[in-house]
Amino acid sequence: MTMATMRGPPHAARDRALAGRAAVIGSGFGGLAAAIRLQSMGFETTCYEAHDKPGGRAYVYEEAGYIFDAGPTVITAPHCLEDLFALSGRQLSDYVRLLPVTPLYRLQWSDGVAFDYVADEAGLIEQVRRVNPADVDGYRRFADYSRQVFAKGYEELGAVPFLNFSDMLRAAPHLARLRADKSVYSMVSRFVKDEHLRQAFSFHPLLVGGNPMETSCIYTLIHWIERKWGVFFPEGGTGALVRGLVRLFEDLGGTLRLNTPVDRIELRGEGKRPQHVVHGTGAPPATFDVVVSNADVHQTYAKLYRDVPGARRRQRRLERMAWSMSLFVLYFGTNKRYPDLAHHTILFGPRFKGLLRDIFRGPRLPDDFSLYLHAPTITDPGMAPEGGESFYVLSPVPHLGNAAIDWDAIAGRYGDAILESLETHLPGVRQSIVARRHFTPADFARKFGAYHGSAFSVAPTLTQSAYFRPHNRDPDIPGLYIAGAGTHPGAGIPGVVNSAKATCDTIAADFYVASH
Repeated sequence: MTMATMRGPPHAARDRALAGRAAVIGSGFGGLAAAIRLQSMGFETTCYEAHDKPGGRAYVYEEAGYIFDAGPTVITAPHCLEDLFALSGRQLSDYVRLLPVTPLYRLQWSDGVAFDYVADEAGLIEQVRRVNPADVDGYRRFADYSRQVFAKGYEELGAVPFLNFSDMLRAAPHLARLRADKSVYSMVSRFVKDEHLRQAFSFHPLLVGGNPMETSCIYTLIHWIERKWGVFFPEGGTGALVRGLVRLFEDLGGTLRLNTPVDRIELRGEGKRPQHVVHGTGAPPATFDVVVSNADVHQTYAKLYRDVPGARRRQRRLERMAWSMSLFVLYFGTNKRYPDLAHHTILFGPRFKGLLRDIFRGPRLPDDFSLYLHAPTITDPGMAPEGGESFYVLSPVPHLGNAAIDWDAIAGRYGDAILESLETHLPGVRQSIVARRHFTPADFARKFGAYHGSAFSVAPTLTQSAYFRPHNRDPDIPGLYIAGAGTHPGAGIPGVVNSAKATCDTIAADFYVASH
């Protein structure tokens, strides 16, 4: 059998016919995953990063001996990372060590109810029983439903590009059977009756920028992902995982350009294979066969390809879509330890549905909040000086398109209010802080070009999922591909890493067909 008669993309490690020049714009997890895959496929790959460190939103701040991971802190589905190393016969463990986290999360409500969210079935059922014994059977049925959604939505479709409407039609019967039209919260409510448990099993969409009241129940698959593989934290922080991916990319011969923001990309030539000329600050123009944009998807069209026919139309379509909420993140280091904490704590406020409505609709900043408290030193004490703790606390807030808040004016006061509320869980915390900084929706817009300051790109609603999200391959600009939160399957580390796989499989198929 010749390569011309083979079906599907060829094996990346064998097929050097795929070689060409590829640019990846942005070194977030999706960008690095795409760069590694392209380099493994035989492309001469250059990754452009605007900042002084790789990682995109997974930036790292260091202050007074404290290490603050700016971005994602929850590592699930580690196999999608391991696959990147396996492409070249390497192992993730040779580059970074992943530490298991238990409990996965500690959930605490303002009325005093607490719930340790663990991975093992017996332990989780015991937690359910402690909150409401009558919901044990309902939880078992929910877990089985989550497993079914996982099998279809993650294992079969999670890394498959939806480039044509026919792809959606093939998946539609399965999605209909799973009632994908229902929200996460409404589906969970079919199985469990206690309100605490309903919130416990429906908060996960918030981790990828979705409203549990509106996000498709397909996202209940996150529950089974965590049940199946657990939750991990890289030794040395999320930044250590980023550095491991960069090292792999460079070991493969790839080039990373830091401090090189891309101003624009022009097309030269016509037909199916035009050349993409990347104009980056501090670097000479460079010509590529393929561009994978890991930049904000709106910025990709509004800025990078602004002079290319078709980009303005794509930009306008994106501006009509719903965008995820933003975040206020407060980083702080203390000179005392809090050994009774969990690594991940979700602190639910007195409101749930009403607060979600205010966060996702605006038009004002709510006076109350629910919080995610990240304490990496519980798992890795090296993230802070001896005797101290490193924290970040995250508050979901409206994006700038829904609430035009002057964050530069109020950020300090908002951070103070959060710290005051944390005194219940961290006694004496305000007096023990020796390092502090914050990151606001305005910072997401300024530093990452995030449209509306959105923290997770296009919102993961049913009508903005799969085929209805921006495609992994642009339909109008030949040679432009997308990886990251703004394309299929969506945000979160497994989401953006799988988006890179879907994108690079598409590139392999495109170039294979073109070459033969």
